[in-house]
Amino acid sequence: MKVDTFLISEKLESPAVEETAFASLKQKIQSKTARVGVLGLGYVGLPLAVEFARAGFDVTGIDVQQEKVDLFNTGHSYIKDVPDSVFDPLVKGGKLRATTDFSVIRELDTIDICVPTPLRKTKDPDMSFVVAATDAIAQFLHPGLLVMLESTTYPGTTDELVLPKLRAKGLEVGKDFFLCFSPERVDPGNAKFQTNNIPKVVGGITPACTEIGALFYQQALETVVPVSSTRVAEMVKLLENTFRMINIGLVNELALMCDRMKIDVWEVIDAAATKPFGFMPFYPGPGLGGHCIPIDPFYLSWKSKEAGIEARFIELAGYINGRMPEFVVEKIQNALNDQSKPVRGSHIHILGTAYKRNIDDVRESPALDIIVLLQRMGGNVTYSDPFVKSLQVNSQKMETQDMLMSVGTADCVVIVTDHSGVDYASVVANSKLIVDTRNALKGYRSENIVRL
Repeated sequence: MKVDTFLISEKLESPAVEETAFASLKQKIQSKTARVGVLGLGYVGLPLAVEFARAGFDVTGIDVQQEKVDLFNTGHSYIKDVPDSVFDPLVKGGKLRATTDFSVIRELDTIDICVPTPLRKTKDPDMSFVVAATDAIAQFLHPGLLVMLESTTYPGTTDELVLPKLRAKGLEVGKDFFLCFSPERVDPGNAKFQTNNIPKVVGGITPACTEIGALFYQQALETVVPVSSTRVAEMVKLLENTFRMINIGLVNELALMCDRMKIDVWEVIDAAATKPFGFMPFYPGPGLGGHCIPIDPFYLSWKSKEAGIEARFIELAGYINGRMPEFVVEKIQNALNDQSKPVRGSHIHILGTAYKRNIDDVRESPALDIIVLLQRMGGNVTYSDPFVKSLQVNSQKMETQDMLMSVGTADCVVIVTDHSGVDYASVVANSKLIVDTRNALKGYRSENIVRL
């Protein structure tokens, strides 16, 4: 395993207290006798727990949802990237267990916080899950505990919000307990890069915190990248996702321009991508989805306003990306109009509702906005998705439909998510009209295909 060690050489201070807690925890981590805890068993927490269990640690997962805990303890993985063939033996072998009882923190040596950090409607961070998790840990905090926050957040969260709550019991950070921030970098559905081989950035409140945090992650993950502080680590994650969000916003704006100019934006991008330097292709789409890219940059925007700086790129990209579902609906409306049909009363079938291909995650999916907009206009909307069996749209529950039967009866088929394995040749052959927002039908030539 690889670890960058430019920060792991500073000498520890106050040996009477610090070396005792530090040395004891270090020995437990290196011998893999440390009792590992993961708070929050979702897309981030469950795969992380699995990696440490596979590395030989005894891992306890904590979650407030009893149904999730019960499913976990049966050895059944509810995260697609973690197969039961890997998960079940770890549970049955006693390496993995889950509970809703937070008092188990008393028995743990490490605890990773992997809880949601959504945005409020006002575009400011909702830190209630992090606050609740921190309060629970503070209640059972004990000397020698390593606490890692992995939830994506704004710079300053770890030292301004988490640290004061943990210090309240009188223990000193870097001596009695250790606190780090290490941003999650999970990419659901990515077969090449998963938790174990995605480089792990970690920054601590003190050099001792960084050292012990890096040592901990080194036991289960291939590459660890220590940085000088929690604020640097927090900013790393926001830079990564802001970079993607702004570039997607740029190419979405280009798509709007090309649409008005009757230029094929996909051909433009493909041609530009032949340049071997100075260009990285991004692609337009129906809008941004997932927990990270549509949300994380606004943590930075919110925090920058606090510092008196206006994040103009972020706000503009957010506006453009947020408009894309409306643009897609306009394309659908215009395509139907060309066939002398209104949206009202037309059967419109959505092909793919997950926020990206080959996953079952619908968080922030643009498909949800498109469905709502079409329903408001009187459209009869159905959907099919091999990964998403049901959807809750406003207060209405929708069930996935048979794809070929639906495309054959629909007035318009809209490809929102380009899952692989879909028989697109049959979709083209059986559809009266198709609006393709992902260029899934690249290479197909038909008068009934309208592209983004």
